[in-house]
Amino acid sequence: MQLREVRPSDLDAFFAHQQEPEANLMAAYQARNPSDRAVFDHHWSSILNDESVLVRTIEHEGEVAGSILVFDGAKPEINFWTSTKFWGKGITTSAVDAFLAEFTKRPLTAHVVQDNLGSLKVLERRGFKQVGTEQIFSNARAAVVTEIVLELND
Repeated sequence: MQLREVRPSDLDAFFAHQQEPEANLMAAYQARNPSDRAVFDHHWSSILNDESVLVRTIEHEGEVAGSILVFDGAKPEINFWTSTKFWGKGITTSAVDAFLAEFTKRPLTAHVVQDNLGSLKVLERRGFKQVGTEQIFSNARAAVVTEIVLELND
């Protein structure tokens, strides 16, 4: 696993990852129309052109496995997305470790839907602690879900 700068060609893989139903359910995230490439491209253009965002591609054996980023605002927040093809292989764990070594500003927050046990485990094992919960509407689930709010201070 390696983290690297995002290349324009990575966006095709990121778009394909966004189409994975199981990943959308676990993240509880889904664009209103996940197959709308124009909306996806606009969203990623905003991310890549925002100087307050640090974003990396997660690559495994030459293949784009996902992305990881932090919105470095008043309360920096980490987000990551890994294709279902790479789940259960330690790739996300390695990516988070490498990213936390690069982005050292604390506190760092994360939001994870309460039944996304894989992501919760990755973050909690890295020292993130629960500091609250929030109710959000999930397009992927067409329902209100509970997100665990986590924070890393060390």
